[in-house]
Amino acid sequence: MNTYTSIYRYHSAQKTVVTLGTFDGVHKGHQKIIEKLVQSAQQSSCESLVLTFFPHPRMVLQDQNEIKLLSTIDERIQLLESLGIDSVVVHPFDQEFSRLSAEEFVETVLVQHFNIQKIIIGYDHRFGRNRTANIDDLRTFGEKFGFEVEEISAQEINDVSISSTKIRTALLEGNIETANSYLGHPYSLNGNVVTGKGLGKTIHFPTANLKPDADYKLIPKNGVYVVQSLLDGQMLQGMMNIGINPTVDGTQQSIEVHFLNFNASLYHKNLTIQIWHRLRDEIKFDSVSDLQKQLELDKQATLAFFENQP
Repeated sequence: MNTYTSIYRYHSAQKTVVTLGTFDGVHKGHQKIIEKLVQSAQQSSCESLVLTFFPHPRMVLQDQNEIKLLSTIDERIQLLESLGIDSVVVHPFDQEFSRLSAEEFVETVLVQHFNIQKIIIGYDHRFGRNRTANIDDLRTFGEKFGFEVEEISAQEINDVSISSTKIRTALLEGNIETANSYLGHPYSLNGNVVTGKGLGKTIHFPTANLKPDADYKLIPKNGVYVVQSLLDGQMLQGMMNIGINPTVDGTQQSIEVHFLNFNASLYHKNLTIQIWHRLRDEIKFDSVSDLQKQLELDKQATLAFFENQP
């Protein structure tokens, strides 16, 4: 897959079939659109192209710097690549770009830069300055500039009935299985292993302290989770605590992962943690000894979870 960091870096003599959107999380609803895109491009001997944006438009237009996303831009690109797209354009979204009129966007971007043959888009998609143009306007532009518009109907989208907002809500409530079912893949956290307080080692549960790659990445509800991570070709199983470590009077949120049957140092490694199941809330224990006993129970529950997976 080819990746371009701006609309203006992309040029192709080959006709394209295009879709566009933020695609946060690349969930099952997105996957349905991408599947349709790839099939259509193959049938018409065109290039399949996804236009997406970073930062998220809401971060720019609504001054929502605190918005949390399901995927970093690198994760989004990887997920799109796994779906068989030919090219992805990640365009920097800013105030200037947002002021393009609908017709300027169509003529400059879709026609001149993308050499578009067809666009596949949701029935409720709005675009152009102040998001004033809709699917009917796009059809009018299609007739003017000579490209086809394929609408994804409300029924098709509602058949999946998924939105990034629903997934964010599920994660913030700790409903990891619900979130994963909507995503079609396990929710993951990427980050570097940094130095922690070292408490885990003293109670025989050493942990890797994860610092997420991006501060805009959504962190699920505090608690203990069953996780996996692929490291140097080995799939590691473990449990992860998201929280403040109240038993030792912690105050700052941390993400700590203990891998089962694994002893090597992970400092400064970059890990991708797949989250599969939530075991329990974070608890303040009366003593570190009580915490250790609970961790033993968590370990057994983690082993049982993986033993019961197909």
